[in-house]
Amino acid sequence: MLIATHCEDEQMVRHNEALMREKYGENVPINLHPIIRNEEACYKSSSMAVALAKKHNTRLHILHISTAEEMELFRNDIPLSAKQITSEVCVHHLYFSAEDYIWAGTQIKCNPAVKAKRHREALLTALLDDRLDIIATDHAPHTWKEKQNTYFQAPSGVPLVQHSLNVMLEFYQNGLISLEKIVEKMCHAPAECFRVEGRGYLDEGAWADVILVDLEKEWTVNPGNTFYKCAWTPFQGHTFQGKVEATVVSGHLAYQHGQFFEDKRGKIAV
Repeated sequence: MLIATHCEDEQMVRHNEALMREKYGENVPINLHPIIRNEEACYKSSSMAVALAKKHNTRLHILHISTAEEMELFRNDIPLSAKQITSEVCVHHLYFSAEDYIWAGTQIKCNPAVKAKRHREALLTALLDDRLDIIATDHAPHTWKEKQNTYFQAPSGVPLVQHSLNVMLEFYQNGLISLEKIVEKMCHAPAECFRVEGRGYLDEGAWADVILVDLEKEWTVNPGNTFYKCAWTPFQGHTFQGKVEATVVSGHLAYQHGQFFEDKRGKIAV
């Protein structure tokens, strides 16, 4: 059985929270989030999980890795199919850094925290050299009102599913990753890692899951083209190059040019 775990040391996080509450009360600045949920808390937990997995020969997958220090826990000298311990990185940890709390505030409050630039750079390097196996997303669609609370009251999480491919295409447009690597990490590797039959590849006889993208088309994120039910995104007003024109799910046209379609069984395919 595969064990998937979110690794942060809760005792260390609670200790850091207490220190900040003592200093700031309820008005802890959001830019201290990566200090409260710091790299030490991540590494202490993930290194323990890896040690236990090795000891008991357990199939382990560690979710949303966020620190440079954790990269030493993973290997790239064997293929994914042979790995007992795998890992993933989320698009927001690749895209944002601690500097972005200045303008984004609690919009990018998530656990594990978005951290300093050095971590972001290390994560991309490890993704490209296959120490990190999968590109994933957070998806916690809290309301805008909920996210406007003070530090301790604002929930953690970011709506990201809709724009995850666009984020990675921006990396591609900037020459930081190839299209082939994006497909490998967002399609092939998840199917292989979680043994999802008939998905993740464009193979004869497999389920037809296809995204059609115009790589040249620029578009700007606005409320009219944001489909999250929470109706907000940290990418509001950002212009991406590369637009999803159509999505086919299990052989059914699910989306095209801003419209969603029902499949043959009368269910909305999204």
